Amino acid sequence: MNNHAMNPVLAEVYRNNVVESCHRGSAVVVDSKGKTVLAIGDTDRKIYPRSSLKLFQAIPLLESGAADQFKLSDKEIALACASHNAEQFHIDAVHNWLHRLGLDTDDLECGPDFPMSDALNSTSKRKLLTDRGEPARVYQNCSGKHCGMLTLARHLGVQTNGYSEYQHPTQQAWMKTFSELVGIDATTLDWERDGCGLPAICVPMERVAYGWALFANPEVVGGRRGQAMSRIMSSIQAHPQMIAGTGRCCTDVIKATGGFVVVKTGAEGVYAGVLPELGLGLTLKIDDGATRGSEVALGGLLMKLGAIDSEIREQLGRHFEPIIYNTQKKATGKIMAASIWMSG
Repeated sequence: MNNHAMNPVLAEVYRNNVVESCHRGSAVVVDSKGKTVLAIGDTDRKIYPRSSLKLFQAIPLLESGAADQFKLSDKEIALACASHNAEQFHIDAVHNWLHRLGLDTDDLECGPDFPMSDALNSTSKRKLLTDRGEPARVYQNCSGKHCGMLTLARHLGVQTNGYSEYQHPTQQAWMKTFSELVGIDATTLDWERDGCGLPAICVPMERVAYGWALFANPEVVGGRRGQAMSRIMSSIQAHPQMIAGTGRCCTDVIKATGGFVVVKTGAEGVYAGVLPELGLGLTLKIDDGATRGSEVALGGLLMKLGAIDSEIREQLGRHFEPIIYNTQKKATGKIMAASIWMSG
């Protein structure tokens, strides 16, 4: 896991016209047959994909019949895959979902939290700060995923208490599913609790990209699992605001491309995604864990793959080539994709 010391620079931070800082990392693109079509840096490394695995964690929710039993909407399925802003529509959806399960926010095992810092302009964040409110479980960005776990527990007829533990049937279900999809035994992988309390597994990044590529061709998977993957994709494409929210890169990319690109962030500088019409899955990891680096690198990668054009890149400039402002609100520089993305 320490062979990436000389990973290439993927994003550069400019002050005026001088590179002040840089972000190194690696990226890999794989097709649905498992063939690597692009590899930059140490792509044999294992990473914690963190929240970029949420789509895989949602598969048992649909494959088991739990989503049908509790009549989940497409918005709720997208929310089950979300790292959300805790905007009012996210909060209302979580409350309504829990009510339908006969549960409340005390049954969520994610820790109390404030809305994500990236959502500082959201109505819920402003109200929370104005009211000097306390952190709450419903605000935790993974509360939709936790609703999905509770729904699966209800469907399986197992205890909801302790659903966040590694050995709980809900956790074993998604790890088994992931193992079967990507051809690796998750029980052999290093793991630790994620920020929200669920198990986070450490996976070869190429396997993550392959798994995402399968969302482009769920018919390759087939059966109820393939149908589940297809509905997860269509739900996110139809309701990108549920997976993140206002001003967030994931939501904005899906909207700007009309679902041609579906991406999901993970903590510590991870992005993963799928290009459904091209049949490709991708994973990138920024070594220093900086989200600003991963978003800019994502823009470079999508341009290199021809998944977006310069017009869409400009439209997504706040993520892919952000301007840096000082406290006087004066522009002092910007972050740009490194030259490696322009090389042959």
